[in-house]
Amino acid sequence: MIKIVDYGMGNLRSVQKAFEKIGAGAQIVSRPADLAGAEKLVLPGVGAFRDAIAELKRTGLDRPVREHIAADKPFLGICLGLQLLFDVSYEDGQWDGLGVLPGKVLRFADQADLKIPHMGWNSLEFARPVRIFDGVPEGSSVYFVHSYYVVPEDESVIAARTEHGTRFVSAVAKNNLFATQFHPEKSQSVGLKLLTNFATL
Repeated sequence: MIKIVDYGMGNLRSVQKAFEKIGAGAQIVSRPADLAGAEKLVLPGVGAFRDAIAELKRTGLDRPVREHIAADKPFLGICLGLQLLFDVSYEDGQWDGLGVLPGKVLRFADQADLKIPHMGWNSLEFARPVRIFDGVPEGSSVYFVHSYYVVPEDESVIAARTEHGTRFVSAVAKNNLFATQFHPEKSQSVGLKLLTNFATL
């Protein structure tokens, strides 16, 4: 069973409906005990990093998320769920993340004619073959909504990049951990293919 972590940040139902569309059962859970025994875990999220990490810790959901990843079970982070995996975010201050992946979260630099937040469709440039992108063509367009992006210390985790004023990291992968800055649930056929690949790992 795929379990979607509900910590009060994000449109969880849209993620669940996307899994249902591909015939994969996905359950939204909000208690740490309910994450026990999850075969696959999804950490979605939109909103402020500070509020998200605070809520994960307040509810005690941070620990089973870390344990799931440490056990090398399939994990998918989406948007804010990608950023939370890193050591620190500089969104409206400085906030410690889950510390699963070394690195930081930075805001796009202000540039003339550069729209922030980065919102809408943009293309993927793959860094290396990754299982969740099997069958997804190079240059495929996916849907983004974000003002911050991750900077991994270990470049070997980078799975894809995207251009928006700078070439930022739009997906990471390490063993059975996968995370995307874009929203697969809003990325039509490309997103559904990615979710299918994850569901069938």
